[in-house]
Amino acid sequence: MDLTRRHFTLAATAAMAADQAVFGQSAKLTAQQVIERIQKQLAAATPPVEWKTPTRDVFKAGDPETPVTGIATTVMSTLSILQRAAKAGKNLVITHEPTFWSDSDSTQELASDAVYQHKAEFIQKNNMVIWRFHDHWHARKPDAMLVGLAQVLGWNNPADDSQRLYNIKPTTLGAMVKDLESRLKFRAMRVIGDPDTKISKGAINVGSTSLQVVLKLMPEADVFIAGEPREWEGPEYLQDAVAMGQKKAMIIIGHQNSEDPGMRLCADWLKTFISEVPIEWLPTSEPFRR
Repeated sequence: MDLTRRHFTLAATAAMAADQAVFGQSAKLTAQQVIERIQKQLAAATPPVEWKTPTRDVFKAGDPETPVTGIATTVMSTLSILQRAAKAGKNLVITHEPTFWSDSDSTQELASDAVYQHKAEFIQKNNMVIWRFHDHWHARKPDAMLVGLAQVLGWNNPADDSQRLYNIKPTTLGAMVKDLESRLKFRAMRVIGDPDTKISKGAINVGSTSLQVVLKLMPEADVFIAGEPREWEGPEYLQDAVAMGQKKAMIIIGHQNSEDPGMRLCADWLKTFISEVPIEWLPTSEPFRR
């Protein structure tokens, strides 16, 4: 009788342990589940963000069913960022911009390219998953990419609800540039305008900056801080405005610099509804030197 009871107890204990092991495996958060939570949070936002397709916001590499060991957010999933993420144990990388150097991340023409092969092999070897978060992150109100840039600039007095126009402490263009260089350590800012131009209202735009955005905001601002405008669009317009005598200015800080802070806010946001794995913002390094 005692032997039978002992066997029953051992068998029951083993069964419970097996059930717990199975539950533990099934309870692991997958990359797909992370994205589903993001979509749910966006739908519950105020105002709600409707998930639209087609979209840039899709998996770019890896298996969506991969269990997540950690999440890294970044503005651009460069190889150095992927290396840092892997070293930190973060195998899900949420990137704002492309991974394989084009907006669509098309790799059809890259099969024999040595850089592509190395990057793709690194992703596979380290069991990584890359998901792009662009369209719907910008769609959330207020746009965290604009908010993030304003924060690092030290601008905290919006002139309207757009998060693009700000009242700032009166200064000159030259003094503003020196301040930004000192505080932000940007190595390769480019500036259009007279250093003595008086500044009291500024406009910002992150990432790609179209002529239409410049035309809309520039009449209301003394200086426009832009991410990456085409040189023959907004910058040429500013050159012509200055040449005709307008007291206007533009500071071009680069695509990555302008949107990097917004992905820090993305990591902070993810932490409010994902607790199973560590989450970290990985800032990119400025690619240019002078």
